[in-house]
Amino acid sequence: MIDQIKKFLNEDQDPKAIEKIAAKLSDLLMKNEEVGYIAVQKKPAITVLPDSIVLTNKRIIICQPKNLGLSMNFIDYTWDEIEGTFVKENILGSEFSFTTRTNMEVSIDYIPKIQARKIFTYAKEQLDILKTGAVSAITVEEAQSAAVVPDAEIIEEMETEEVTSFAEIMPVAVLPAYNYENEQAQAVPESSKEAGLASLSQDELFEKLHNYKKLLDNGLILQGEYDAFKKEILSHM
Repeated sequence: MIDQIKKFLNEDQDPKAIEKIAAKLSDLLMKNEEVGYIAVQKKPAITVLPDSIVLTNKRIIICQPKNLGLSMNFIDYTWDEIEGTFVKENILGSEFSFTTRTNMEVSIDYIPKIQARKIFTYAKEQLDILKTGAVSAITVEEAQSAAVVPDAEIIEEMETEEVTSFAEIMPVAVLPAYNYENEQAQAVPESSKEAGLASLSQDELFEKLHNYKKLLDNGLILQGEYDAFKKEILSHM
């Protein structure tokens, strides 16, 4: 931890204040959490117990000493809770503030200007990283959705295939039980059959005419053929 904070000590930092904060942070940091910057208040009068703000790659931590420095309050905000960050430079130091997505505003004043600029820049970088990651996640999700959900043409093709397959397995029994070959054979006028028509009874001739009508209704013979068969049968009735 001490090695990580050495880079701050040349920016008007109080080494003792930084070391105290670092010692207390060592037990607070989560796995893979690293300190990016630490800024400490510097008021015009001597500040025995200054507040400080710590920025890590996962959150912002406000450190407030209490009980004469024997203990400290820690308030943290993860980066996905933060809506925006701001810096206001005054005559004596700067004020760093940020807003949360729940419309809360948090600020810490009397931060040395160079430190305020550093934490502002670091905060912007972390928020940009968060936004980039969110956009990438959305892009991946859209790509997965596009790969899984078929478009309208594919859906239509699938539905057509299902209907075709269903039609192919339909039992033949549901169709009208016409014997096409027998009826077609009866429908073909041959000289050998003309003599046979004369030997048929009226009921048999009527049934044969009825069969030709069914062939016509089902599109198995043409109207002209039916008319010829009908004329021939009527001539024997």
